[in-house]
Amino acid sequence: MSQMPQQAALSHCPSCAEPLLSGDRFCEKCGYDLSASAGTPAAVNGSVAWPHASEPDSSDTPPAVHLPADLQGTESDGRGQEGVRGDDPGTPPAGHGVRFDRAPEPEEYPLQAPDPRIAPEQPAPAKVCVACRAGRVDHDGYCENCGHAQPRERDHMEQECGPVAAVSDRGLRHHRNEDSFAVGCTALADGSPAVLAIVCDGVSSATRPDDASLAASRAATDALLAALPQGTHPQQAMHEAIVAASRAVNALAGEPATAREHAPHQNAPACTLVGAVITAGLLVVGWVGDSRVYWVPVDRSAPPARLTEDDSWAAQMVAAGLMNEAEAYADERAHAITGWLGADAYELEPHTASFKPDRPGVVVVCTDGLWNYAEAAEEMADVLPLDAAVRPLHSAQVLVGHALDGGGHDNVTVAVLPFPAPPMGAGSA
Repeated sequence: MSQMPQQAALSHCPSCAEPLLSGDRFCEKCGYDLSASAGTPAAVNGSVAWPHASEPDSSDTPPAVHLPADLQGTESDGRGQEGVRGDDPGTPPAGHGVRFDRAPEPEEYPLQAPDPRIAPEQPAPAKVCVACRAGRVDHDGYCENCGHAQPRERDHMEQECGPVAAVSDRGLRHHRNEDSFAVGCTALADGSPAVLAIVCDGVSSATRPDDASLAASRAATDALLAALPQGTHPQQAMHEAIVAASRAVNALAGEPATAREHAPHQNAPACTLVGAVITAGLLVVGWVGDSRVYWVPVDRSAPPARLTEDDSWAAQMVAAGLMNEAEAYADERAHAITGWLGADAYELEPHTASFKPDRPGVVVVCTDGLWNYAEAAEEMADVLPLDAAVRPLHSAQVLVGHALDGGGHDNVTVAVLPFPAPPMGAGSA
């Protein structure tokens, strides 16, 4: 039996260069099997570490690194030995001949770098004060530098829908705009055109009047746009739209925000409403409160007219014959309303009326923020531009400007609609 060649003495560990002592079988620092350098089997804690049968016998092949027994894993400890069993035929004993210098490759690596296909979110630019042009605007809408209150989204609104347009402005005295409006165009069941406008004025003494006017204008407009194409008569559709608006405002009284703010001396959210629907041959108006509708013929030699009656103290005095109109509207109680939309309204009484004008004209739907400065129909006709039928947005802007020039004591909202409704697809010039 031939003898195995004597192992050559090593002065330093071939793996980590740690100095060795004579007779060392393993490196005390890294655990390297020093006998592997001589190509002989080495006993490790009483077992033999056999070279893998399929590894080529080459000095370029890095030797396997064996760990001390207290660091060696088992089949299920996650250290890379799963699937290597000492009792499998043709494999080395468990714990030997297995590399521990890297973890198993995962099936998929997580994305580390930003995906170039996804644009990074840009922070919203800070709002700059409209007054000092230097300070930032805080979340409450005030400048952190000069303290100036910033314009709110509803302070000034404009909208145009084909031949109908509306403008609303906060005015010069109120701290917010409590008016709201909505305009729209649709087709009747027979395909003929219809245009509409809803204008709502929040009751300032009520809780959340701005929310009330917004809810009412949206609900009424949605109801009209749903009913008219189904063949509902415009006057019936207007009545149903006012009822829908009333329900929407009533619902606000039960919301948590209102419940927290509600006190015995405060009213539930409330507003007034006035609206108009115009078809090819019919003009329908509806209202609750003291906002108004005016009729101004294109031919200014024909007389204009007011088409609504106020739900107000002054109107009741005139209707009862107790005062003439001049005396009633001069009284400080003149604008106290007797009808409104809201949970605390005495009784909902939607007013509707229909007209069949015999000539082209313009319909003006407005809050008292405008008609306070042009109360009589003749005054409204004098302020309305002559080309209002073809330039409704410009005309609405002119009317709002007239109220602001007069003092702007209240919120101002006005919608301008031509009669008859032009064919579908025809817009303002």
